[in-house]
Amino acid sequence: MKRLRTGLFLGVTAVAWVVVSSSIPAYSQEDITSLKDEAFGKGQRPPAVFVHEAHNEKAEIEDCNVCHHVYRNGKNVEDESSEDSRCSDCHNMKKGYPTRPLMKAYHDLCKGCHKAKKAGPITCGECHPRKGASGAHEAEGEH
Repeated sequence: MKRLRTGLFLGVTAVAWVVVSSSIPAYSQEDITSLKDEAFGKGQRPPAVFVHEAHNEKAEIEDCNVCHHVYRNGKNVEDESSEDSRCSDCHNMKKGYPTRPLMKAYHDLCKGCHKAKKAGPITCGECHPRKGASGAHEAEGEH
């Protein structure tokens, strides 16, 4: 009888784990298709189109900390990455916050890299296409 209860308990637990884990969205780099951060709320433009894996392959970015940086005492810590955090965990929407404001942080990082490499979108509409507009630069192979 004790074996039956143990087996039944393990079976129910396994089924519950499968049901719960399948209902939680996965956020691996393969799943990311836009840069959406709830801290922005409803913006004037939609989130930037960004297919994470395709972008990094095209740009030949292998180290996560190139984009997912960590700063301590004003200095970039080269061997650390913030990839398990949202940008808004460190960058705020307000000016005067101890770190660069969130929108400026995105724009400086992305546009700065695109300008330096002379590749990739830099205008508002190229990164934030409105509904029905063509702007899927990642799908077209642009970095």
